Amino acid sequence: MAVTAQMVKELREKTGAGMMDCKKALTETNGDMDQAIDYLREKGIAKAAKKADRIAAEGTTYISSNGNDAVILEVNSETDFVAKNEGFINLVKELAAHLLQNKPATVEEALEQKMENGATVADTINAAIAKIGEKITLRRFEVKTKSDNGVFGEYLHMGGRIGVLAVLDGTDDQTVAKDVAMHAAALNPKYISRDQVSQEEVEHEREVLTQQALNEGKPENIVAKMVEGRLSKYFEEICIVDQTFVKNPDQKVGQFVKSHGATIVDLVRFEVGEGIEKRQDNFAEEVMSQVKK
Repeated sequence: MAVTAQMVKELREKTGAGMMDCKKALTETNGDMDQAIDYLREKGIAKAAKKADRIAAEGTTYISSNGNDAVILEVNSETDFVAKNEGFINLVKELAAHLLQNKPATVEEALEQKMENGATVADTINAAIAKIGEKITLRRFEVKTKSDNGVFGEYLHMGGRIGVLAVLDGTDDQTVAKDVAMHAAALNPKYISRDQVSQEEVEHEREVLTQQALNEGKPENIVAKMVEGRLSKYFEEICIVDQTFVKNPDQKVGQFVKSHGATIVDLVRFEVGEGIEKRQDNFAEEVMSQVKK
């Protein structure tokens, strides 16, 4: 039986599944609508699609390394409770292993890849959604490589609420690398060093600080010198090598690393849910809206 656009539209409205998934389901079931719905449910796609508009801002970060490669990823769920679910944790580990082995460039590319179980990453996540009952998303990941003369610093804070992967060169001391990762978890630097800060950002900050000093009534002839001093403080806030080391306030992180003959060559910090607008449901309003119907 030929699958028409109208049939695909009807199945999509009934299940909330994507157009391509609906077309495939109808093709596999020779156009039988009920069987197609069952097909999507069995695949976990229909149940997953119905949860697509929910906000998943909880979850965990996770780090896995093998040899000179390491991956850090964030997988989101709707509740912190599910983030502690054994099935969810196992899914995160399976995803990490896949990403580390296959090194996709983007999340979109990763979702289309097949895992060892024969299913795509997307289908594997959908199966977990159907079983666990919450929206789950692979939000982001980064795969990093170190040299033979380097080391990974891996640190998960509060069971994965914050994850930091640091890459150091010039040492194989994992304690040093982990100390750097722990520091980054605490102080959240944006950059490794000043040369990574764009000239545009520097100029913007300089303009803000200049106007700030003028508004304070400082004489114009000393404003420029004040601004450069404050700009230096700004770099200390955003660049990890210029930050005061949390484990030794008498030392900068850059000095600490250098004392071990090492340099920080890469740094990734993920915090669960950062940048995701969490929905604030008003229970009273929700009840009233139901009463009025």
